[in-house]
Amino acid sequence: MSANRISGPTPPAPQATRDYGLVLAAKTARTFCYGYLGVLLPVYLSDLGMGAAGVGASITFTLAGSAALTWAIRRPVERWGTRATLLGLAGLSAASALLFLAARDPWLVVLAAMLGNVAVGTGETGPFLSIEQVVVTRATPPERRTMALSVYNLVGYAAAALGAAALGLVRDPRLLFAVFLGAAALQAALFARLSAARIVRPAARPGLLPASPVIRKMAALFSLDSFAGGFVLQSLIAYWFHERFGMDLATLGVVFFATQVLTALSLLAAARLARRFGLLNTMVFSHLVSSVFLVGMAFAPSGGAAVALLLLRQLLSQMDVPTRQAFLMAIVPDHEREEAAISTTLARTVTQAVSPAVTGWVMQAVALSAPFVLGGGLKMVYDLLIYFAFRRVPLRPEGG
Repeated sequence: MSANRISGPTPPAPQATRDYGLVLAAKTARTFCYGYLGVLLPVYLSDLGMGAAGVGASITFTLAGSAALTWAIRRPVERWGTRATLLGLAGLSAASALLFLAARDPWLVVLAAMLGNVAVGTGETGPFLSIEQVVVTRATPPERRTMALSVYNLVGYAAAALGAAALGLVRDPRLLFAVFLGAAALQAALFARLSAARIVRPAARPGLLPASPVIRKMAALFSLDSFAGGFVLQSLIAYWFHERFGMDLATLGVVFFATQVLTALSLLAAARLARRFGLLNTMVFSHLVSSVFLVGMAFAPSGGAAVALLLLRQLLSQMDVPTRQAFLMAIVPDHEREEAAISTTLARTVTQAVSPAVTGWVMQAVALSAPFVLGGGLKMVYDLLIYFAFRRVPLRPEGG
């Protein structure tokens, strides 16, 4: 247990504290839009004539776009730093929103989602997350790192919950796309006020894989979890509820508002549990139990039962997010943090992009609920593998 207790220097300087606040504000604006876009897009595409296979493929393309952006930021972050790179990403979000407003063809809508890194799961992934978690790590002392990352993720889930709830009030997709454009502009204004963080240039790498064996192992295991998660992304779950139980957008908005609220609250519990039981134990065992509820959804006899199981799952399933991020930042030295964050996020996004296309085929050819069994089973395998691989790895007191 002692390996999971970290101590560090005095609280961060005022500028670092301001950077943390700016990142939280930008996260809030961005994920509010992701909260409704992730639910709206599959139903919107279905209304435009796409079937289950097409919706699954569109989610794969969206995640592929996120993976490509995550890979593309590696050199800009090293050369120009976090502020300039985040400003560029905000600009792409604005371009995405304009394309949403102009597009009438469903595949142009998919292209817009790719450019905007639109989140199609219950949590954010991609380039913004890769950079911002390093900013948060450097802005907080080690003893407060897990809580800082919990709050960072909490505001994202809370904002996404409000975004999902907005579907019950606003039904016009064009108005929602316009809000996304405004959020992109707000993010750009916030990122422009970030400090010019020092640029950590890693040693030359012979190839695309990270040099550190620890990062490679962690990336491989994270990719398995993400591949499993790709079977049960929020957009696909929304589609499943829509097709199996006939739930409309307003009902789906309420359901996913509730799931995001529960997720946000559970993130605060994650930090407290991590202090008592350790980062690795918290991330593994909460995730393992949540996978049982996920498998149970496949056998739910009614929409109410399925929603209840989903809510139980959300109480636990995302506790591993801040603990996983804190664990990763604490087992690598400071000069490897950018590489660790980008490499693991890239691995997660690439593998997550594969399974939605498979999911669409499985829903049509096997059973509409089969992805819940596949995804939940693979997640259990991931939990056991990461526990036995890292249970004896000590944390660096200050990540240095």
